[in-house]
Amino acid sequence: MEYMHGGDIYTYENVTDYSVNLNPFGPGEEVLLAMAENLKHAGEYPDSKSRKLRSALAEHLQVPQEFLIFGNGAAELIFLVIHSLRPKKALLTIPSFAEYHRALQAVDCECVYYPLSEKHGFVPQTSYLEFLKEDVDLLFLCSPDNPSGAVIPKDFLLEILKTCEEKGILMILDECFVEFLSEPQKQTLARECERSKNLMILQAFTKISAIPGIRLGYGITSNLELLEKMEGNRQPWSVSGVAQAAGCAALKETKRWQEMRKWLETERAWLEENLTRIGVEWFPSKVNYLLLKSPYPLFSLLLQKNILIRDCSNYEGLEKGYYRIAVKQRTDNEKLLKALEYIYEGGE
Repeated sequence: MEYMHGGDIYTYENVTDYSVNLNPFGPGEEVLLAMAENLKHAGEYPDSKSRKLRSALAEHLQVPQEFLIFGNGAAELIFLVIHSLRPKKALLTIPSFAEYHRALQAVDCECVYYPLSEKHGFVPQTSYLEFLKEDVDLLFLCSPDNPSGAVIPKDFLLEILKTCEEKGILMILDECFVEFLSEPQKQTLARECERSKNLMILQAFTKISAIPGIRLGYGITSNLELLEKMEGNRQPWSVSGVAQAAGCAALKETKRWQEMRKWLETERAWLEENLTRIGVEWFPSKVNYLLLKSPYPLFSLLLQKNILIRDCSNYEGLEKGYYRIAVKQRTDNEKLLKALEYIYEGGE
């Protein structure tokens, strides 16, 4: 299988990895300690119901415990919900995360595409509502969006949900980057799940806790029939004991998340200012990564400087010349900017 994502540090070794969008401060000490402690239980099967994590997360989100499902990353849940429902027709925005399409392809689902445009900052417009027809079984939306970092206004998300309820469409909203927003609680639709069975939220500890190697995602929905189908199709130990321990510990580090958000706003603005100074075109983002557009082959040129960025040309709806970079710590960002300055001054 062709690898389609960022983070391929196994092909490209000894690089500064700008191709993945994680908490730039890495895993917190509480998380690392909890994982190390849990290794003492490596000779035991993990709790297939994730009870401790379920209780802690339900309290954190202020949702009933039975609304939660856990997976080996949000990616597992994407495939699980599609395998469980086997939809005939689905609506996707393009560009968007490749695994939505791959999961739908696996069940021979017809995909309808709504193109996001540079002109509108890669945010769906009111014309999106015209694509919500009775023959659409489900849709995927990502907010904050991957790869642009744009956020769909909450009022419009609620309007989309209302239309989905009227047309009998399941709205799957990927919020895996919502914790990077300055006020995530004002943007998330997690609390809307309680009143609407047409909504499923996908989130993950992967990004905010910087633990992609541990694989821990979760879904939120009040559609208990859907959850029953998904649990029936899920293999019982897909969430390891180490992952469950990491999730419980991460929920105790919310103050650390708040500090990171404040830092991120300042560092992203500084990075944007310097990209503009160099002449690199970028698109406004609300999170910890930026979508760039360049006439230079930045992927190969930066790789020569041992910097790995995300070439976005394999995103449906984008073409050659689009790249995604993470917002990392200042020393790394200075290294990236120095390399870009060299390229844009003609020193390819």
